[in-house]
Amino acid sequence: MRSQLKYEVCVTDPIPQNVAQPVPNGEQRMFSPLSVTLISGQYDAALVDPPMTIEQTEQVGDWIEASGKNLTHIFVTHGHGDHWFGAAELAARFDAAVVATPGTIEQMKLNVAIRPVFWDALFPGQIPDTDVTAVPPVDNVIELEGHKLFVIEVGHSDTEDTSVLHVPALSLVVAGDVIYNGVHQFLREAAGDGIKRWHEAIDIVAALEPQYIVTGHKNKHLDDNADRVVAETRSYLNAAAELLGQEQNALGFFNAMLQRFPERLNAGALWGSATALYPDPA
Repeated sequence: MRSQLKYEVCVTDPIPQNVAQPVPNGEQRMFSPLSVTLISGQYDAALVDPPMTIEQTEQVGDWIEASGKNLTHIFVTHGHGDHWFGAAELAARFDAAVVATPGTIEQMKLNVAIRPVFWDALFPGQIPDTDVTAVPPVDNVIELEGHKLFVIEVGHSDTEDTSVLHVPALSLVVAGDVIYNGVHQFLREAAGDGIKRWHEAIDIVAALEPQYIVTGHKNKHLDDNADRVVAETRSYLNAAAELLGQEQNALGFFNAMLQRFPERLNAGALWGSATALYPDPA
């Protein structure tokens, strides 16, 4: 007899980046809140997208330990280091297997390669020693107490080679950065046909018809209603596509997007996107 599943989400607070220059609206440069999801049965559990820093990883490890569950798998949705740099430490602490798709594993390796000039520059001394230890899940399935958790590749979202975890027993998709929830979206890799391809990734998630979607970055005060977060993620992408065709520089794009989405968290993520999409910030 299969046990009942449940899911819980730990949302880490935003942390400051090692950047002296504030965002044009005066905010300090911060990193967006991170969502870490624990899916559990009666005894065992699987974790999705472990966090980035030593402190965050310890916090999440203590949270898992307090659950009393036996952690069997750690699944990584995509290669951005903020969603997996703590994986090896948690895997060692709980004797869990780290799994990811082959495409994500390659992106993880790229993030290790750029770590000294990007991640460590933003968070000096805060990221644990790490290596890519993930292996592909057999048949893209994670078994959890008689239930199948399906790893589904969706292609490009806010980076290449992303995937999601579908949990039919909970009508749940843990979507990584394919979907956002109340946080400014990372558009640094959206040049060319990036927004179009991101919409196609969302199409794959929406076709699963989940009731709940846990997003990789979320405002912890918001729920996980699938219809709402899909619609809001699409709305943000549509606005970005429209304004990229209208605004002449990064500051104009930043201000226009901020005017449309004033309630979203972390304007610094929007400014980082704007400066990547426009060669001239002013």
